[in-house]
Amino acid sequence: MPAWTRPGPHSERRTGEFIARLVLALFGAGLMFVVIWLASQSASDRSVLSAAILLALIPLGLVLLVVFWIDRWEPEPLPTLIVAFLWGAGVSTAISMLVNTTVLYAAAESTLSLEGAFQISAVVSAPLIEETTKGLGVLIIFLIWRRTFNGAVDGLVYASVIAAGFAFAENIGYFIRFWDSITSIFIVRGLFSPFAHVTFTACTGLAIGMSARRRSPAAWVWMTPIGLVCAITLHAIWNGVIASGNPVVMFVLVSVPVFIVSMGIVVWLRWAERMTMRSRLDDYARAGWFAPAEVQMLTTGKGRRLGRRWAVPRGPQAVHAMAVFQKTAAELAQLRQQAVDGHAQADFSAKESELLDRITLARRTFLGGQ
Repeated sequence: MPAWTRPGPHSERRTGEFIARLVLALFGAGLMFVVIWLASQSASDRSVLSAAILLALIPLGLVLLVVFWIDRWEPEPLPTLIVAFLWGAGVSTAISMLVNTTVLYAAAESTLSLEGAFQISAVVSAPLIEETTKGLGVLIIFLIWRRTFNGAVDGLVYASVIAAGFAFAENIGYFIRFWDSITSIFIVRGLFSPFAHVTFTACTGLAIGMSARRRSPAAWVWMTPIGLVCAITLHAIWNGVIASGNPVVMFVLVSVPVFIVSMGIVVWLRWAERMTMRSRLDDYARAGWFAPAEVQMLTTGKGRRLGRRWAVPRGPQAVHAMAVFQKTAAELAQLRQQAVDGHAQADFSAKESELLDRITLARRTFLGGQ
C-alpha cells in the first residue's frame, strides 16, 4: 500500500458538496413540478391528476423497494439519492419532453405522416435523448461525490433511482393523457414494465460504476459511452417492439428475458460485492481488528440476520450497536477497496481510524449487554 498523506481540512469540500446537492435538488424539484403542471393541463379535473399521481406511486414504490434491497448493506447517502430522483423526475424528463416534442413536430412536417413521426420519435429521439439525460445525471453524481461511488452496485443504484424518477413523472403524463383507457395503460406501464427504464439506464450506471474500480481516474471517459450506447440500443429495441402494437410479443419475447438477465446480473454483482467485502475485512482480521467469526457474520445475509437477532434480547442499545457495527464494517471495507484500487483520498488514515473506533465502540456496547 502507498504511504498515505496527512489529512488536512476538508470543510470546504463538504460545504461545496452540500451546495451542489442543494442546487441540483432545487433545480430538479422545480422542473419536476413544471412537468407535472404541464401534464395536468390535459386533465379533466384535479381528481384525475391526483389519481394519476397515486397510480404512478405504485410502480415507483416497487422499484425503490428493489433498489433499497440491493443497496441494503452499504446504503448510499440519502441526500444524494434524493438528488438522483429529482434529476430523473425533473431535469431528465423536462429536457426529454422538449426535445422529443420538437423532433415529433419536425418529423411530422417533413414526412407528412403523424404515424411515421411517432415512430421516429419513439425509436430514435426518445432513446437517444432520454438515456443521455439520465446517464448525465449518473455521471454528475459520480464526478461530484466520487468518494461515495465504490463500484458497479453503486452505479446501478444511482442509475435505478434516476430512472425511477423519470418513469414516475412520465407515468403521470401517460395516465392523464390516456385516462379513458387507464386500466390497460396502467397494466402495461405499471405492472408489466415497471423496471423498463431502470434496465436501460442501468447499463450506463454499471459502466460508470465499473470505471470507479479502474486504476485510471479518467476511465469513465471511455467507459461511460459504452454503457450509454448499450442503454440507447436496448431502449430503441424496446420502443420498436412496443410500436409494433403487440403487447404479448413485448411481454414474452422482450420483458421476461430482459428481466431474467437483469436479475442474474444483479445477483452476480451482489455476490461479487460480498466477496470483495470479505477480502477487505480479512485484511483487518489478519491485523486483529476482527475475529474470523465476525467476518463470516458480516459478509453473509444469514450471518447479518443472526447477528441482529442475537442482539435483540440484549436490549435496544445492543440492537442499535449491532446495526452500527454491520454498517460501519461495510463502509470500512469500501474505504479500503478504494485504496486498493488506487483511489485513496487524502484523509484515508483519519477516516479509517474513525471507522475502526466506531466499530470498536459498537462491539463493546453489544457485548457489554450480555
